Parts: sequence; C-alpha cells; structure tokens
Amino acid sequence: MTITLDAPAGTTFDVLRAELTGSLFTPDEPEYDALVSPWNLAVPMRPAAVVAVETAADVAATVHFAGAHGFTAGVQATGHGAERSLAGHLLVVTRGLDECTVHPEGWARIGAGVKWATLVAAAAPHGLAGVNGSTTDVGIVGYTTGGGVGPLARTYGINADRVRAFEVVTGDGVFRRVTPELYPDLFFALRGGKGAAGIVTAIEMDLIHLRTFYGGAVYFDAVDAARVIDRWRTWADELPELGTTSLVLFQLPPLPEIPPPLAGRMTLGVRFVWTGDPAEGARLLDQLRAVAPVVLDDAAVKPYTAIDSVHADPVDPMPVVDPAILLDAFPAEAADRLLAVAGHGSGSPQVMVEVRHLGGAYAREGAHPCAFDHRAARFSVLTVGMAVDEDSAAVALAHADRLFAALADWDTGGVWPNFGVPHDAVSARRCYTEPTLARLREVVDTYDPHGVLQAGAYTRA
Repeated sequence: MTITLDAPAGTTFDVLRAELTGSLFTPDEPEYDALVSPWNLAVPMRPAAVVAVETAADVAATVHFAGAHGFTAGVQATGHGAERSLAGHLLVVTRGLDECTVHPEGWARIGAGVKWATLVAAAAPHGLAGVNGSTTDVGIVGYTTGGGVGPLARTYGINADRVRAFEVVTGDGVFRRVTPELYPDLFFALRGGKGAAGIVTAIEMDLIHLRTFYGGAVYFDAVDAARVIDRWRTWADELPELGTTSLVLFQLPPLPEIPPPLAGRMTLGVRFVWTGDPAEGARLLDQLRAVAPVVLDDAAVKPYTAIDSVHADPVDPMPVVDPAILLDAFPAEAADRLLAVAGHGSGSPQVMVEVRHLGGAYAREGAHPCAFDHRAARFSVLTVGMAVDEDSAAVALAHADRLFAALADWDTGGVWPNFGVPHDAVSARRCYTEPTLARLREVVDTYDPHGVLQAGAYTRA
C-alpha cells in the first residue's frame, strides 16, 4: 500500500513557491509523479510536496520552510538506493543542480544533480576519469556520500577519499562550504554518512589520469561455475592492485536487447578492470579463460567512456529488491554454499548474485577520516531480484535471507551505506560502528538540532 505523507491541515506552500527559482508540486499536480519516482520502482516516494530546486538558495529556502512548519525534508537525485521513509514531508529533487566543470589539471566541480555519465564524457577529452560506480547512471553526490565503491576500488580506493570540498545546506538552513579545514566534523560525516549531515548542493573532487583500461566481462555457462569460482578465488587474491574483479551469476530473460549467449539461461560472469599494461591484463585473464568454455568474451582494451560495459548494469527504472552483506573471507566452503543456494539447479529467483573482491587501495584509510567503516571487508555479496508485486518481492527477499544465512560464518555484520541505506536503528548499526554513529549523532545534533533532515533520523534511533 502506498501512503502519501500529508501536510498539516491549513498548510499552504504558496510562501515557499514565491521564494523558489525552481518549482514545487503537490500530489494533485501532474508533474509530481515523475519527480518523486525513484529508479527503483518498488519503492514509492509520496511526500506532501516535491521541490525541484535549481539553486542552493532553493535548497536553503526549502529547509527553512520545513523547519518553520514542523516538517521534515528529504533529498533525491537519481533515486538509486531509494528508501521510502527518507522522502520526508518535502522531497528536494536536485536534478536541476547540473553544473559540471572539469579542470584539466585533474579535478572537477559537480552539482548535486549530475550523474557519472556526464562527468565521464566531460573528463575523457582531458585523459581524466572519476572513481565511479558500477554504472555511470547513478548520481555522483549520492554515491560519494555513501563512500563510493566501484570497479576501480582496489587501484584507486573509494571516491569519498577524493573529495576536496562540499557545498551543503545543513538542517538549520545554513549554506556552508565544507573542507578538511572548514567544518572538519561535517567533512567527516558527509563522506560515508549519506545525507544525515546536510543536503549537498555541489562537490569538488580529484580525478584520476586514465584514458583507457583493459577489461570487461568473460562469461561461462553456470554448469561450470564451481570450477571457475574455485580458480577465481585464488586468482583474485593474487592480483596486483592494478586489477579489480568481481563475479556475477546472471539469470537474464530472453529479450532482444540481451546478448543471445546470456539470454534465458544462467551464466557466470567474471568482471575485470586492469589499469596497467594491457598485454599483462590479457595474460592474467587468460588464466581464467582456460578453466572452462567461454560463452561470451567482452574483455578488450577500451576507452574509459566504455566503463559501463564491465558490470553491464541496467539503466531503465525497474522494481527490484537488492539486499547485500559484507564478508571477511570467501573460502571454498563459502563458494560451495553460495552455489548450493543460488547456482545452477538451485531454483534461485535472483536476476543477479554478485561477489566483489576488495582489498588493495580500498582497504587503506584516506588522508582524512570519514564515516565509511568497512575497509577491513574482503568481499561484498549483493542479490538483485524482481519485485513486480508483493509476492515476487517476498520470494526474492526470502531467498536472499537463505543465501546470507548460508554465508553467515563469514558475514561481518556490516553493509555499505549505498547497498543498505541507513534509515533506522537496525540499518544504522549495519552501516556504522558505534564510535562512528556517536560522531554522526554529534554532527546532526549540532547542525540539525530540530531534526529537519529526514536522513538524519537514524542517528537518533
């Protein structure tokens, strides 16, 4: 059941509308649904009003209005990682904050509404790239405030460590520029704490020098998964930090847009990004190609603009459930248990089961402390199941619970904030250690004393 969060009787938004450069819409207006709809169509967002901001002043005006009327304010850019309870009474949609300026010497200034795809295209002519996620269809700010772990993680670490500055409106309605020297407590909280500390309007961050990479995905029939995964486990642990890898069990429908070797069957994909000499990358990947017959081989030297080909994540909005866990190891027994629950012949309902190999630069702390707490994790496990209705969602979630229970001996108890958005006491304690939660609570109490920002509610849970 979808419930719209109503404003108190007699509330009028005319005063706020008059202050905005952008626009405000209520549920009775036709523009409302398109603005509130997230990428994950299984997560309805129904605030009392949605504010499509165009300036940082719009954000400040909305937060001021919310505080004055006893409302809460939420924020959404692309709607990836949506959580219905975070919409608040007034949902700030930041798509209109679309500044994207690339400085050829190696950094960029980005508005809160910009997706990675825009930056990748703008940076490529300068031989630059960002430490983006598995798809460039997600927003840069949301990804980075959750830590930012992507297909370059072992080589370049998390994107939160590359931030130079934020511009943000905190829950007290004040616009602030945040750096390691200016508001270091906010700088800590905004890198890993998601939106608890404020609504980011712009970010400045360092880029990397990377025109091309060797990589993509090599796919095998799922009947050969046990042999391939057994070799992949040791192969991944022996990789130099120039390489980052993951594996994925896919069950893709027989649709025209899906490559025929992958359509209508279960396959195992090994993803690989190598930032060193391409010949060495090919030699390393050949060690896995030799294990079993390859049904599709996408690995090659590619321009960085082709980075999405590695994970091949879907772009079009769809209804899914996608829980995740982190592991401290992935030994042979763990691989066997994973395949028993989710491999060939298991009856798994999941469209995708992914295992990412971590370590390398990911495991090292950045120059400045941040609220990302999972450097010691060695692997991430993510499931994605369709949620076209309540029954299919329940089936996918129950199966994910079975899989995670099978891997419980290696479960760290944690999850990345981007894979398990903090919104209540339980999710917060999976995302953060108690010391980090205490620091986040102090920041929220300082800059949002009246609890205006809905994303900060988990610090008080």
